[in-house]
Amino acid sequence: MKILAFAGSTSSTSINRELVKFVLKDFQNEEINLIDLNDFDMPVFSVDREKKGFPDEAHHFLKVIEECDVIICSLAEHNRSYSAAFKNVFDWASRINVKVFQNKPMLLMSTSPGGYGGGNIMNTAKTFFPQFGADIKETFSLPKFYENFDLESGVINPEMLKDLKTKIESFKNQIGNS
Repeated sequence: MKILAFAGSTSSTSINRELVKFVLKDFQNEEINLIDLNDFDMPVFSVDREKKGFPDEAHHFLKVIEECDVIICSLAEHNRSYSAAFKNVFDWASRINVKVFQNKPMLLMSTSPGGYGGGNIMNTAKTFFPQFGADIKETFSLPKFYENFDLESGVINPEMLKDLKTKIESFKNQIGNS
């Protein structure tokens, strides 16, 4: 099975990337493509720019989705919405193929330093991603990242770790990989 994994952030210290990397430890026997949104840097989307053609990076983003079997992502929340970097990649890609996620099964996550754990963006993504071809099988939101996560150990809150592991197992079962 080919897994496409990414964080919806371009930060070199992305906590969402750390969450994705932690979850990927449960998929060590799979082919993993952990991408960095920095590799998909393109001009800010506009209809005027679209008339001049689509950036190669937008096509490349869609290609890596096409080549995977499942998607594992964790979205950064900036001012209660997607990060500008993710939104820009998403905007360009959706103009080429409105079904950006190409009906791939998805484990959708979010985390933040605050107590809501990126809940605003999680709620938005759960509502809109299916309209763009995401088959969301499970979701997980980790609040208070710096209190509940350790870079060496991963999720250190026992209840949250149990919840995450249960959702990973459920995801694996739903995609036929246990």
